Amino acid sequence: MGKFDTYKIDLKNLSPGVHQFEYLLENKFFLDIDGTEVQRGKVKVDLSVKRSSVMFEMNFQITGTVLVPCDRCLDDMELPIETQNRLVVKFGKEYAEESDEIVVIPEDEGAINLAWFIYEFIALTVPMKHVHPPGKCNKAMSSKLKKHTTKSTDDDEEFDSDDSSVDGISIDDDVADTTDPRWDALKGLIDNE
Repeated sequence: MGKFDTYKIDLKNLSPGVHQFEYLLENKFFLDIDGTEVQRGKVKVDLSVKRSSVMFEMNFQITGTVLVPCDRCLDDMELPIETQNRLVVKFGKEYAEESDEIVVIPEDEGAINLAWFIYEFIALTVPMKHVHPPGKCNKAMSSKLKKHTTKSTDDDEEFDSDDSSVDGISIDDDVADTTDPRWDALKGLIDNE
C-alpha cells in the first residue's frame, strides 16, 4: 500500500449522488508529501463528492493549524488554516488540467489521488509573510536581528545636490559624462527603428 492510497478515490465505481469523505492530516502526511511551504500540522478535511452524468464536483472544507517558521526569528509558529475549495473532475482520454478547478483524468483509470491537491489548497492559504505577533518572537534571535540590522543614514550627512562629490570624493565632469560603449551600441539599435 502506497503512502497516499488513503487519498485515492475510485470515481468510476461511485454511484450517482453525493458522497462524503473525511481526512485527518497530521505531521506524517506533510513529511511524506515533502512540500516546501508546510512541513507539519494537524488539519481536518471534509470532502463532498457529487457525481452527475458528466462530471464529479468536489467541495473541500479544510480547517486546522500548520506549523511554519517565523520569518523574523525562525522559531516555529502555529498558523490557523481555514479554506473552502472546489475541484471538478471529468473523464477523458488522458490526464489534463484545464484550469485551476477543472481536471480531466483518463476514463480507463477512473481514479484520482487527492493528496497533492489537498496539500496545494493548504499551502495556498499560508500567507507569504508569516511572523509572530509583536513580543512573541524568540528574544535571543530578535536581539541578534536588531544588532545586525542597518540603520537609516538620514541622520548622517545629507548629499548636497550642488556638490559634485559623493562621500567626499570629487567626481570629475569628464568621468560623469562618460558612458559604457556597450550602452552606446544598444542606443544605436533604438535610433535605427
